[in-house]
Parts: sequence; C-alpha cells; structure tokens
Amino acid sequence: MNKIAILYQAQLPPVKNGIQKPMKSGGYSDSGADIAFELLKNNVDVITPIENPNQNNDKDWVFPDTKKGIETALQKGAKIFWLNTVLYQYHTIESYFDKELEIVGQTPELVDIYDDKTLTNSLLKSNNIPIPKNELITIENYNDLLLELEFPLVLKPIRGRGSQGVTKINNRNELIENLTKMFSESSYGNAAYVEQYLNGQEITITVMPQGNYTINNNEKYFNRPWCLPAVKRFNHNNGIAPYNGIVAVMENSEVLSDNELHTTEIQEVYEHCVKSAELIGIKAPIRIDCRANEQGKYFLFDLNMKPNMTGPSRTHRVNQDSLTLLSARKIGWDYFDLLNNMLNQKWKASK
Repeated sequence: MNKIAILYQAQLPPVKNGIQKPMKSGGYSDSGADIAFELLKNNVDVITPIENPNQNNDKDWVFPDTKKGIETALQKGAKIFWLNTVLYQYHTIESYFDKELEIVGQTPELVDIYDDKTLTNSLLKSNNIPIPKNELITIENYNDLLLELEFPLVLKPIRGRGSQGVTKINNRNELIENLTKMFSESSYGNAAYVEQYLNGQEITITVMPQGNYTINNNEKYFNRPWCLPAVKRFNHNNGIAPYNGIVAVMENSEVLSDNELHTTEIQEVYEHCVKSAELIGIKAPIRIDCRANEQGKYFLFDLNMKPNMTGPSRTHRVNQDSLTLLSARKIGWDYFDLLNNMLNQKWKASK
C-alpha cells in the first residue's frame, strides 16, 4: 500500500458568516498519534515527521495541516493523507488534490457546509427527519428575545465541537447571562442556537459510508451508509454529556444491550441516521447524537462530521476508546480493525 501521512489541526479554522468553530487543544494530534501508532504496529506503511518518534509525544507521529506540513509529508513519499483534522472549504489540502492523492476523511467542502447546525438541521427537517424544535439567536437580538420555545432549553454553538460550550438553560435570566458570556468571549462568533431539551435517553450513533468492509473475517458490501451499534450516554452533568477531553467516554458510555438494540425505536433512529448520511454524501464516518422524548421517540440533535478517533494503541492511552470504537467492538472490531476498515474507504482526490 502507498505511504500514509496523518494530518492534525495546526490552526483555528476561518470565521464563516460571523461564526467561529473552536479549536481543540493539540488539534487532534493525540488521536492522530493513536492512529499512526496502531497502524505502524500492524505493519501499515505510515510515515512520521521524525525517524524515531517517541510514543509519549503526540506530534512526533503526525503532520500539521499546513502547507509546510503537507509538503514535508509529500517529500517523505506520502500518497495517502488521513485528514484527522477540522476541515473547511479552501483548506490547504485542497491545493494538493491534483497530486493524485488518496484521502481518508470527508471532503473539505462537505464539512464546511454541514458543520453549520442551522443549515444541517434545516436540511434534516425538510426531509422528515426528527430534530428538536430550535431557534437561532444573534448578538443583535438576544437582549430583546421573543422565544417561542419553552424552558428548559439547550444553548449551543452553531459550529461546535462535541459538548464544548453546550449548556442546559432553565430560565430566561440564565439564557441572557450565558449568551452575554458567549458573545463577549467571541469563542463561537456572533450567533448561537437554542433547542428544546429532551429528557429521555441519549445515544450516539456512528454512521459508516457505503463500501466494502471486513466483519468477522467476511467481506461485506454495503450499498448505502450503515450504522454501528448505538452507544448510550449516562452520568450527565446538568443534563449534558461531559466533554470527552474532561471525562473519558469509557466512564460514561456503553453499547446498548442486545434487547435494546432490537427495539423499534432504535431501528427507526438508525434509518433516520442512514438517511441523513445519504443526504450529506459522507465519505468517512460521522457521529450523530440523538435523544429521546418522554414517549421514547428519538430526535437527532447533533451531527458531528469528525468523530473523535482516539484509541488504546499506546501504553499511556489504555482508557482512550472513542465512542466510535466502543461501538465497533460490539461487531467484533478492535482498534486496528476499525482503522483498517476506514482506510479501505479512501477516495481519490481530484481538482
């Protein structure tokens, strides 16, 4: 196989229509290093920035997603780029799409569009996919707000990252207070998003793109996107699943039981997730967070174009299963199986 370089996020994405997507400390170099280490351990031809990388140093294993980082990887013979980074239209990698590269990850343009919660949820709603009732709030109108939604609500960034910046809001005073803080800090730009709070069970579903996969040593072709088993979240902090940079997902998440996985409600939400992935045209896994109402009906509330891909490849990272890996284990995949199946979905870049 051609040589693989794994990219991490080296800088903030540009502001888009006044909205800023926040950056994770380290820019996903931790999961990038997990991926590189696991692939190398299994004799996959991964290149690294330095000759003898230290397993404790994340950035020994991954290249920054800058012109310099990409060109360094190309000089070292990289033909496959694993985009373990936040993408957006005109991302630097697009400048190299004429080099006959192969890509693991989404197209930058796709992520640029669907990272916007308002746009994505509008698309889902227009296709009869259940989402919570929601409203857009801007820096210009938030003090004179006439909300149609009832409290409690969930306040979240429009271009968010996991549960970072997501807050359960119980009354109008709390809402104004949190909006004032959010807008004054400018971490997420000049608009925000509120949606009805659903008090049922929360699950997260990884949707894989269509393609050929190996499951239990058997080749299987999926002619449309498909779902890994749903994972339930628990031990919420004030109604919100804690950010996984603070609490490891293994401490507050587990795959649903066999009985739960076969319920009508879960099968229905799987179909909604598959339909969402088809509408968007995914080329790599996405993760969709869903929550039930009091009647047990699930609503899709967050579509994550870049699921975290941490894993227990290095000795100091044994508790770093991602939500996607927890789910993958249920169908018999270990970390390498998951990564190898993702690698098999690589696509040829072209201008």
